[in-house]
Amino acid sequence: MAETPRVAVYLDFDNIVMSWYDRVHGRNSYARDRQKIVENASEPEVAARLAAAMIDVGAIIDYAASFGTLVLTRAYADWSSPVNAIYRSQLVARAVDLVQLFPAAAYAKNGADIRLAVDAVEDMFRLPDLTHVVIVAGDSDYVPLAQRCKRLGRVVVGVGVAGSTAKSLAAACDQFDSYDSLPGITLPEPEKKADAAASGTAPRARRRKPEADPSAELLERALKLEQVRTDEEWMHLSAVKNLLKRMDPSFTEKSLGHRSFSDFVKAHSAVAELDESTNIVRVRLAPGRA
Repeated sequence: MAETPRVAVYLDFDNIVMSWYDRVHGRNSYARDRQKIVENASEPEVAARLAAAMIDVGAIIDYAASFGTLVLTRAYADWSSPVNAIYRSQLVARAVDLVQLFPAAAYAKNGADIRLAVDAVEDMFRLPDLTHVVIVAGDSDYVPLAQRCKRLGRVVVGVGVAGSTAKSLAAACDQFDSYDSLPGITLPEPEKKADAAASGTAPRARRRKPEADPSAELLERALKLEQVRTDEEWMHLSAVKNLLKRMDPSFTEKSLGHRSFSDFVKAHSAVAELDESTNIVRVRLAPGRA
C-alpha cells in the first residue's frame, strides 16, 4: 500500500487577511482602514468590519490535510498587530507554528515572503520525505519558490483570495484553489449603508439560528474535500474517515455515542448517505448538500 503523502503548509498570514478584507469590503479597503485598526481595533465600527472579514483558519488547514498528513504548518505575520492577534488561539489550537515578523517601518513589508521561502527550501532538504508544499498567499514574489519546489520534486498547491492573486503564481503551482471556493467559505453579503438605520429602513435583526453540530460540519467538509480530490459522487467510507481524522486527530465516533463510523454517518442523514450493498461501503453527500 502506498505511503500517505506528507504535507508542509506555509501561510503568509498578513497577505491572506488583507486580501480577504479587501474581498469582503471592497478594493483597497484595508489600506484605507489600516490606521483606524492600528489605533483602536476594538472600536465598534472597526471591530464589526474585522469580524465580517474573519478568515476561517480551519477551512485552510482542513483543505491542506486533504492532500495527506500535515508534517508542519507555519504562519508568518506580525502577531502583535491587533488584526492578526485575534487569530492566535485558532492557530495554536490547530498546532500551527506562529513565526513572528516585524515591519521595518510603520507601513513597510514585514519580509514574510523572504523568511517563508528560506524556511520552505530548508525544510525540503531537511525533510526529504515531504511530498506536497501548500503555499497560502497571492503574491507574485512566491513564483520562484513554487518553481523551486517543483524542481525539487514536490507537488505545489497554492491557495489565494480571488481577485488578489497574481496569475503568475497560480500558473507556477501544480494546483491552485481560491480561498473563496473552499468548503464552508461564503462571501458575506454586501454591507448596508450606514444611513439605513437613521432613515428607518434598516432591516430587523434576524432570529438567531440554532448552533450547528460541529461533528456534522466536520463530516460535510470532509466529504466535499474528498469529492473534489476524487471527482467521484460515491466515495469509500474508509477514505473519508481517514481524511476526517487528519482534519481532527481528536475525532472518535465512540466519544460521540456511536459504535462505528458507519453509525456516525447514519446519524447524520441530512449530511450524508451510505451505500452498503457491496463489501466496500461507500458514502456520498446527501442530495441538496453537494
